[in-house]
Amino acid sequence: MTKKFNVAVVGATGAVGTEMMHLLEERRFPVKNFYAVASSRSKGKKAFFNKEEYTIQALDEFSFENIDIVFSSPGGAVSKKYVPRAVSEGAVVIDNTSAFRHDPAVPLVVPEVNPEAAARHHGLLANPNCSTIQMVVALHPLRELSRIKRVVVSTYQAVSGSGTKAIFELEDQVQSFVDGGDLVNKEYPHQIAFNCLPHIDVFQDNLYSKEEMKMVNETRKIFEDEEVMVSATAVRVPVFRGHSEAIWVETEEKIDPEKARRALKESPAIVVQDEPEKNIYPLAVNCRHQDPVYVGRIREDISCSNGLVMWVVADNIRKGAALNTVQIAELLVHKKLL
Repeated sequence: MTKKFNVAVVGATGAVGTEMMHLLEERRFPVKNFYAVASSRSKGKKAFFNKEEYTIQALDEFSFENIDIVFSSPGGAVSKKYVPRAVSEGAVVIDNTSAFRHDPAVPLVVPEVNPEAAARHHGLLANPNCSTIQMVVALHPLRELSRIKRVVVSTYQAVSGSGTKAIFELEDQVQSFVDGGDLVNKEYPHQIAFNCLPHIDVFQDNLYSKEEMKMVNETRKIFEDEEVMVSATAVRVPVFRGHSEAIWVETEEKIDPEKARRALKESPAIVVQDEPEKNIYPLAVNCRHQDPVYVGRIREDISCSNGLVMWVVADNIRKGAALNTVQIAELLVHKKLL
């Protein structure tokens, strides 16, 4: 008989928390008792899981003593405050925020890439940044052919990565543009409708943004290779859902594009869409609510002797956040790491 677990979703009213609940249902995760948890503002509201209604409980009043697994996505500052308490009360926490990703004692896990890292957990595992997840999933099959020396990536990230308010801002700006009204900026420093903003999160002393440096540091941690060189430019684009990335990768040994294409096709996490002569390549509009990472435009980098270029697209809310978190939990169950 399959063991079942007491499960809490923290941040249950957010886009990622809601997606987590859908995936736990869809993938038939072995849930014994379920708890929906959010901020005190949402206390008393209703959430639905497995066709049952649950009353949302306030995080600051919630006890984790009888919880086996916590799926956490309430924001970094909140996670820093409550996650240590949840772990001390005996729960295993899979945190989807940036709060613990760079802690050397906390495994940063993408199950298709570094499942072995999960065994090193001490009650807490971290989910990488959404843009990092889809990139390392696409890079991993190439990395098995030859060590990766250098990665240059430009991201084209959907507004849903900023949260629900950003989605509404894009909707409102598009409507205002059509109606001839004024476009109001609240979530972003500039108009996002019909525009591209090379600015995600705050800029650091080295003039890279925090989002860009997440991709640098998280890739090194996941690959357990501090020498791999990574440079990122993160751009917010007027797309509701689905991140796109142009990736240049340099390897120690030359990889033929056809060999790379075959290796990518063999990965169960990847769908290769690479027939540009037929206008077939990954598109953000087609990846919404889908599990895979989509890869196309695979070609030789003509500026580098051992280089490849590819175009990578994934649903940032699903694979980039909720799905990867659920997959980590499935890995813990399968490997009896709980």
